[in-house]
Amino acid sequence: MELKQYFRIIQKKWWLITIIVVIAMVATGVKSYFFTTPIYAANAKLIVNQSSGEGGASLNASTIQTSIFLINSYKEIIKSSAIMNKVVEQYPNLGESAWQLSAKISVTSANNSQVMNLVYQDTSYKNAAEIVNAVSTVFKEQIPNIMNVDNITILSEADISASPAPININPIMNLLISFVVSLMLAIGLVLLLDYLDDTLKSEADVNELLDIPVLAVVGKMSRSDLKKSARMKGTQKTKVGESQYATINQ
Repeated sequence: MELKQYFRIIQKKWWLITIIVVIAMVATGVKSYFFTTPIYAANAKLIVNQSSGEGGASLNASTIQTSIFLINSYKEIIKSSAIMNKVVEQYPNLGESAWQLSAKISVTSANNSQVMNLVYQDTSYKNAAEIVNAVSTVFKEQIPNIMNVDNITILSEADISASPAPININPIMNLLISFVVSLMLAIGLVLLLDYLDDTLKSEADVNELLDIPVLAVVGKMSRSDLKKSARMKGTQKTKVGESQYATINQ
């Protein structure tokens, strides 16, 4: 099948493609605006620096590399029950259990960086900011007892008074994705329906299938055409019956 034939098929079923795309975009818009619970993310930054126990020793590549290696351990410690239980104990007003805190918080760090980024997600930004700040504070307090080091500094805390946008709601992007995906699915459906349709609809289809010339074509008649033809025949019969003929006496 040539490209022109594909184009003709799509052009013939443009109304079906339009309906599918419009329905998909309307459903996406309704879902984005009315049925999506907004999720907010609050973050705090910690830095793993030179241990204060080393006094005035100068920073060098070995010291920095050691701090970077410690970050992987700190990531696991932050999400452990040793820290989360302390957070729940010191901040009972947060209303979250230790396992809930551990499940919702994430800890990341860039390659060859001593900075750790703590991110907490919640349906309330204020609650998320309070929790991530609490976790940062408790971790900084407890790490000397766990690893006998004191090399954590809080670079920045989450701003509780901020009003950020939800991280899971982006109507424009959702509509754009919905348009592209629905358009591709609609075109695929139209081509599939045409492939499964074995009926012959035109002389060109017959010629292509049998490879013989078409000698005659039976025209397609609608119900209105049949009714019109019947009325014309009835009118002709009436006119014939109304003709005057000579009688025997005449």
